[in-house]
Amino acid sequence: MANELHSAKDTAMRYKMHVKKGDTVQVIAGRDKGKVGEILRTLPKRSSVIVKGINIKTKHVKPQQEGETGQIVTFEAPIHSSNVMLYSTKQKIASRICYTFNAEGRKVRMLKKTGEIID
Repeated sequence: MANELHSAKDTAMRYKMHVKKGDTVQVIAGRDKGKVGEILRTLPKRSSVIVKGINIKTKHVKPQQEGETGQIVTFEAPIHSSNVMLYSTKQKIASRICYTFNAEGRKVRMLKKTGEIID
């Protein structure tokens, strides 16, 4: 009887975000507000994204082996997906997205302000 009950961890969770890897986005909140960049990686479980050139952090790395020197490494830290908005490079404007169907009947993402199809 105990085996029949499923916990939340057992069932497959499906995480959805309005952005994908390779999308051009504009940051709409936070320290880097107004900056535009391309999404390098998405982290759906955390609902966050890593954007090229946005939210740069520095990390001081200790030397691991003897004779090696320490170094300062800069990297892009993740930001929450709600703080980015899809950006049209043609019209230079950020917009919300809606889902629509194209001529072949395939579901595609479209920018609401410009009518530009992303996928």
